[in-house]
Amino acid sequence: MHGPLGNTGESMMSSAYPIRALLVAIFVLMAGSGFLSTLIAIRLETAGASAGMIGLVATSYFAGLTLGSLRVERLISRIGHIRAFAAFVTIYSASSLTYAIIDSAGVWTVLRFIDGFAMAGVFVCLESWLNKQASQHNRSTVLAIYMIALYCGQAAGQFLLNLDGDEPDLPFMISAVLLSLALLPVLLTRMEQPTIETIVPFSLRRLYTVSPLGIVGTLITGAILGAFYGLGAVYIQRIGMGLSQVALFTSLVIAGGVVMQYPLGILSDRFDRRLVVIACFLAVAAICAPLAMTILPGFATVVIGSAFGGFAFALYPLCVAHSNDHLAEDERIGASSGLVLTYSAGAAAGPLMGSVGLAMIGPTGLFLVIGILAALGGIFGIWRTFARAAVPVDEQRAFQSLPRTTPMTAVLNLSDDTEGTLT
Repeated sequence: MHGPLGNTGESMMSSAYPIRALLVAIFVLMAGSGFLSTLIAIRLETAGASAGMIGLVATSYFAGLTLGSLRVERLISRIGHIRAFAAFVTIYSASSLTYAIIDSAGVWTVLRFIDGFAMAGVFVCLESWLNKQASQHNRSTVLAIYMIALYCGQAAGQFLLNLDGDEPDLPFMISAVLLSLALLPVLLTRMEQPTIETIVPFSLRRLYTVSPLGIVGTLITGAILGAFYGLGAVYIQRIGMGLSQVALFTSLVIAGGVVMQYPLGILSDRFDRRLVVIACFLAVAAICAPLAMTILPGFATVVIGSAFGGFAFALYPLCVAHSNDHLAEDERIGASSGLVLTYSAGAAAGPLMGSVGLAMIGPTGLFLVIGILAALGGIFGIWRTFARAAVPVDEQRAFQSLPRTTPMTAVLNLSDDTEGTLT
């Protein structure tokens, strides 16, 4: 049996109990912060900001997340996980309130960069802590539970957009309240603080040499999802749908991504994984076609959006799994962490590319850009099937669903054989 439930002898409940404080923290954090990118895009759109400016603000968040993933480890090691976590969350909470005080696209661009940097610190704290609590027998289960808490919090938080009515400052205040409350489980925990392992990502050249489709696919996936997260709400508003429909659309895209990852992962374990990656890229391109050609009714848009999430969200873990098929055990951590950073770089570029489509064509231009990116990923994958022989199915590593957060998740994706290889 594949997937985390088949890879561990412990139940989900017994694995979750020791890390319950961290799971509550990530759920509340994502509920309080996950809807901000959508809310900020809506506010900028309502204020008449250009598509380019909205894309720049979205890009700023991913730029901060990327830089933070590379820089926060030294600070956390110096002051400890609890203090660092409190500092990062406090900064994010203060930033959330500042949106309500200063209504300026330029200031919001800076604030989104700060948000991304702070969130990277939060992820590194929590994920290195999870690694400390996980054993070699239940890593996959811990990772799966962490992803459920993360994505459920993000999906649930989208419905806070419905508070954006007569009290325009209220959503930002609720965000700050939830972020502040997320401090409590961590500040009150008695879990031993971990040390942060040093992870040296592969160079881009090394990654491409090992797995061209892995790195190119990851980069394109980052651009696709970065464009969606940054501008999806703008698309929904410009086709005439309201806030409640924005919340429903975004949450169902996330839900679709969670539901489809394991079925597609199991399929990739049984066949040439490249074919599943190609199929997902081409499916995303096909799904984007009707959204790019015409404005569909609201129900059809929401249903197609959930299908988009199902295939688009699966691409990152599939690309990581494909890369791992070509790596020795002791190379997987460096490669996986390098792929996280590659994804982040793509996500930073995605909103800028999507904004070009919005500016030149209108709302349908966003999914035209996303569809073209997905088609290019599929074409590149097809070329790679002719350029290199497939890894035999019985030599492929088991698929593991992964969040696209920081390089620390690469440690949680360790197998038994790689335990203890970090320095």
